[in-house]
Amino acid sequence: MYLCIVFMVLDLRLKEDWLSGDNQFFCTCTFYRYEAQPTKTQSFMELKKVALFDLDGVVLDTEGQYTVFWQTIGERYCTEVPDFSTRIKGMSLVQILASHEKLQQHEHEIRKAIDEYEETMSYPYIPGAYAFLCALREARVPRAVVTSSNRAKMENVYRLLPEFESLFDRVFTADDITRSKPAPDCYLNAAHRMGADPTECVVFEDSINGLKSGRAAGAYVVGLSTSCAERDIVPLAEMVVPSFVDATTCLALFEKTRGR
Repeated sequence: MYLCIVFMVLDLRLKEDWLSGDNQFFCTCTFYRYEAQPTKTQSFMELKKVALFDLDGVVLDTEGQYTVFWQTIGERYCTEVPDFSTRIKGMSLVQILASHEKLQQHEHEIRKAIDEYEETMSYPYIPGAYAFLCALREARVPRAVVTSSNRAKMENVYRLLPEFESLFDRVFTADDITRSKPAPDCYLNAAHRMGADPTECVVFEDSINGLKSGRAAGAYVVGLSTSCAERDIVPLAEMVVPSFVDATTCLALFEKTRGR
């Protein structure tokens, strides 16, 4: 694209002409090559390559079950924290236990309780999640789980959902990092091990801690309003969706990677 700029130039040939008012104007045209800059959406469509998914509340509809468990723990050991079960969403078990002195004092029994609880939990998919993941796999978009859960919990998922591992290229757990969400470590580590820059990744998250983690890592963040109110998610995400039932918009983010 070329941009034409027209300059009106006053011809001041002689000082006397200026004083007499006998002045002349002439036009000159200069052409500059102008390259239109891509919009934020265009750049995103071209550059994003990897899909990184939190697990609970994003892929699996399990947050309600965890809320029940951690409400019980909070009422027993952290009575001064009324919203305890909400505050710890997205955090690893190690980080949760380290957050309160009484939890540390009862670490053994809490660990035993959560292990037993997770063995009896159900692990249904978030509406539309399975179809969305299959569509990404068909489009050859690299996919990874980035969860604050440990490997022991994942074994329960694999046992009940034998197809789960085929939906992802990698599964990263709390055992792969030292600092949990909201620190960016988990997503930085996942991006690196998936061979991508964090800015080339889309992070799908539902918890406040998880959203902060994805944003701190420099990724494009899509928030699911499955665990928190949309108004609380909006400031921390580029896009908010209620589920993956209509995944057209989310799929469009990866259209440029089809056929890779």
